Amino acid sequence: MITHEHSVAMDGGTARELLAHLIRSDGQEDLCFALYRPATGRRRKTAVVYKMIPPQAGERRIHGNASFEPEYFERAVGEAVRDKAGLVFLHSHPVPGWQPMSQDDVRAEEDHAAAALGATRMPLVGMTTGSDGTWSARFWERVAVGRYRRFWCRNVRTAGVRLKIDFAGALCPPPAPAPELERTIHAWGEVKQANLARIRVGVIGAGSVGAFVAEALARTGLQELVLVDFDVVKMHNLDRLLHATRADALSERLKVDVVADALRQHATAAAFSVEPVPHGLHHTHGYEAALDCDVLFSCVDRPLPRHLLNLISHGCFIPVVDGGIQVRRTPSAGLIGADWRAHTTGPGRRCLACIGQYDPGEVQLDRQGLLDDPHYIEALSEDHPLRARENVFAFSQACSSLMVLQFLQSVIVPVNCASPGRQLYHFVPGLLDTETQPSTCDAACHVPKFHAAGDAMRDRLDLRDPDVAFPL
Repeated sequence: MITHEHSVAMDGGTARELLAHLIRSDGQEDLCFALYRPATGRRRKTAVVYKMIPPQAGERRIHGNASFEPEYFERAVGEAVRDKAGLVFLHSHPVPGWQPMSQDDVRAEEDHAAAALGATRMPLVGMTTGSDGTWSARFWERVAVGRYRRFWCRNVRTAGVRLKIDFAGALCPPPAPAPELERTIHAWGEVKQANLARIRVGVIGAGSVGAFVAEALARTGLQELVLVDFDVVKMHNLDRLLHATRADALSERLKVDVVADALRQHATAAAFSVEPVPHGLHHTHGYEAALDCDVLFSCVDRPLPRHLLNLISHGCFIPVVDGGIQVRRTPSAGLIGADWRAHTTGPGRRCLACIGQYDPGEVQLDRQGLLDDPHYIEALSEDHPLRARENVFAFSQACSSLMVLQFLQSVIVPVNCASPGRQLYHFVPGLLDTETQPSTCDAACHVPKFHAAGDAMRDRLDLRDPDVAFPL
């Protein structure tokens, strides 16, 4: 019995190429094939679409509707097999909005579901675009011998500089305007608020920055949040961790539980849910929970989880909003400076390693537990970032605000501006720098090799079962 959700993700470049082919100036329908790789979470399977297979001369017919010749299907299947990928069949309708299927549409996909699965070992995925570029999608899963059933996708995510998500209204209906959100809706309108509210967001790290991020999202009306963190509340967290109390520290409550309890009281969405996941991202449960999300916030300060988030963003097309705080002080002068930054990575953007957010050489040290070894840390230079432990409540609050604004801008796109670029605020002397990042990684970067890898990259991530001891 199939109980998991389904979704589709594309990068902005692939989406533009597909729409340029499918939406015709003469108003007729068109079609093509594409390739995908699966990305499997705890409760959602996503088709990561990455390559269009355009028709060659004589392989399709345009006659108001569109149809394809067997040779086109066979060639597309052959490319999928060679690329160890699944097959996507796409077509267009000459009307706007989310598209249902005609009986001819159903037959065209259902009749080829068995051949696609037999050749690729992956379900056939069907997609339809309206004349305005709105996508609908479905998986054709085998439910019995010789029987295939259509499972509609909850959403189709296009991840580029702008984040565009098309929702299936029957599976994920837009929320009714709520009086608690009157001022928020007045800022950007009901349509954009409805889209924003239905985005499932994961907050990786429920510490000082993550708690602020989660609170802001819950107050803004988002309906589904996922919190991933294995850590517990301790006394030294209380000067920075929103919602945490001395009782939480004395009982060493999980941070995800403390934050989740507060969000359930403060959320403004009528149908709000928060899932606390008490595992690290390097554990299978934490990693798979992240793959269930449409957007991830990186609220971590260690190389390993940042590295995994970096690969998820480019391998599974889930945008990652990242931030960080650096405090500088000297024994004689005390505080001499503090900086916090925010930026977004994913398809069409530089990766976190290339913008200097972590050193790939330190990832293995983190895996081995050396970053928790006081003898190793003491041997580092005084100004090494891994020795930094200073932070302030207000700094965490300000950093989280920049991160949430990055997310809102990519979804709301005010006056056609989807990204502010990389932002860096200097507490001393009180200046905000904004840098427009190149869209490509450095020549020596390994992350582009994981583009659209999906589940194919899991064996290289060294994920651990939560029940197996592993240095944290």
